[in-house]
Amino acid sequence: MATLVFVETSEGKVRKTSLEAVAYAHQMGAGVTAIVLGTASSSELESLGKYGAQKVLHAADSKLDHPVIQVFASVITKAMQDENADVLVLANSSLATPVGAKVAVKINASFASNVVELPSAGFVVKRSIYTGKAFSLVELKNQKKVIAIKKNAAEAKEVGGSAQVVAYPVSLNEADFNTKITGTEKATGDILLPEAEIVVSGGRGLKGPEHWGILEELAKALHAATGCSKPVSDMHWRPHHEHVGQTGVKVAPQLYIAVGISGAIQHLAGVNSSKCIVVINKDPEAPFFKAADYGIVGDAFDVLPKLTEAVKTMK
Repeated sequence: MATLVFVETSEGKVRKTSLEAVAYAHQMGAGVTAIVLGTASSSELESLGKYGAQKVLHAADSKLDHPVIQVFASVITKAMQDENADVLVLANSSLATPVGAKVAVKINASFASNVVELPSAGFVVKRSIYTGKAFSLVELKNQKKVIAIKKNAAEAKEVGGSAQVVAYPVSLNEADFNTKITGTEKATGDILLPEAEIVVSGGRGLKGPEHWGILEELAKALHAATGCSKPVSDMHWRPHHEHVGQTGVKVAPQLYIAVGISGAIQHLAGVNSSKCIVVINKDPEAPFFKAADYGIVGDAFDVLPKLTEAVKTMK
């Protein structure tokens, strides 16, 4: 059963979530072909072999540098046919998930998003639902299948292989360009929140924007991105793009440190895919402690400088 993996890039580099998708497909045990759309360096394309791709199709048309869902869906559908692929694997993202849904409609495939484990017998997949509070088991019955895997559902583990990179010329349908991207605005910073392995977030417990320095010092020591709760963003203590939660940015880092955040449901919904959650709060009754792997009951203004110093000492 041949598998195609849609690989997303950002500024020519492969996203970590797509490496996870390639690794997931490799673990399924079938031959893996990856497809990359738009500009990407040859080294990035070849690197996919280390995660299990045997072949990489590169559609380098510059029109594909701006992701239009309908266009991407048409190209990937054609690639599914050319490669005689039965399964499409992609990351669960704001781009890949709707692309996967459109491909599923085009090829009459079963579709499952937010998948967290490899398929079991009968091609039953486990999905995360209700913002991570429950799971469902879904049987994909159609011959063609599309799977969008949740971030951190698979480890982007190198397997030591190499990939054949093949130019994949495409004939784009102008009718697919009925949506035009006129401009993009991206958050800036050393480490972007959605891609961060470690996130340090602050809440109202920091008492004001003028106190954010101690949190940023810890983030710098840990090489982490900074985030914040919704009230902090609403009060303009921090920019909106740092708002973590159900209505903000959903994150899934290896380590999430919440400082002075009570743990409202909408915030928890945005961080519950984190591998490890550490909560620092002087209120021992703060609801966030119930979702934490580790907790520190203490004042952030006492704990953060000591924690930062300890991290620096360990380096």
